[in-house]
Amino acid sequence: MVSSSAGLVAGLTAAALATIGYLGHQASTGAPAAEPGRTHASGTPAPGASKAPRDRRRPDALPAGSGRGERVVYSVDADRVWLVGPDNTVRRTFRVTPSVVDPAPGAYAVTSRSARVTGSDGIPVEHVVRFTSVGGVAIGFSAAVDGSMAKPDPGRRTGGIRETRADGDAMWKFATVGQPVVVVP
Repeated sequence: MVSSSAGLVAGLTAAALATIGYLGHQASTGAPAAEPGRTHASGTPAPGASKAPRDRRRPDALPAGSGRGERVVYSVDADRVWLVGPDNTVRRTFRVTPSVVDPAPGAYAVTSRSARVTGSDGIPVEHVVRFTSVGGVAIGFSAAVDGSMAKPDPGRRTGGIRETRADGDAMWKFATVGQPVVVVP
């Protein structure tokens, strides 16, 4: 019995080490590169999320593989948002100023909203639409009440993705609690 137990333990140990090696390899080849001052969260890519290059002639084109149906699509690399209707047509697209902490590519849903609060950077914001958190930092879209869209301080872990006040109004009307949010690279 001792020798068969030792063989079982050796086999399980070998299987565990092989699995850890495989997962480590996947993590090292699939992790997005962080820009200086920006932190990427780890996560599972959205089903069907594409890493295919975007049409450089139309940077506002909806990314391929960003899902179907009514949803908010946010591209971390392009710093752009699309509000997509149930018929899969873009209702509005706009540029945003990203936060320091980025959400991982994947599928989310709006979890909470606030009409007016003070952002994690100390700036009064309105029309806050939150959809995830990373390491205790809430991630969401918001518009500064004063209309500013300054780049965030890279030394502070903030999660506010800033939009203009007009774009913030459109997001507020479109993205209610439960609305799907798809983050793409």
